[in-house]
Amino acid sequence: MQRTEGDRQRRQNLADVSTGHVPRLLPWTTDDGKPCLLSTDDEGGYVSRLADQMESVQLRMGAEVLKHAREVLNDPKAADRELRYAGARLAECLRDALRVAESRGLRLPVPDSEDDSVRPTPATETSG
Repeated sequence: MQRTEGDRQRRQNLADVSTGHVPRLLPWTTDDGKPCLLSTDDEGGYVSRLADQMESVQLRMGAEVLKHAREVLNDPKAADRELRYAGARLAECLRDALRVAESRGLRLPVPDSEDDSVRPTPATETSG
């Protein structure tokens, strides 16, 4: 996946100017919805482990909500209230999954050159 200029700018804005270290985007926000960041090089610290566990829980919950939503959507007799509830939960799970993806994407190493940024994955490689 190629980084956009916006991705590069976001990384630059978050980077510690003296070290180039990018703080970790945590899987929760403040009460007013602002992102929470963790500035540490220690990936094994308590807050990092807690964030990893929270991300795992959020992704599992997303899978469970998706399963339930499919059941509701496949039920032709589902009430509007059930459909709205399923949609609201799906939106919450999508928000969480996007935050996890953004956090993990920000922690990927920045390639040294543009050529390094696009590498075929085993699923896209073709045998000759």
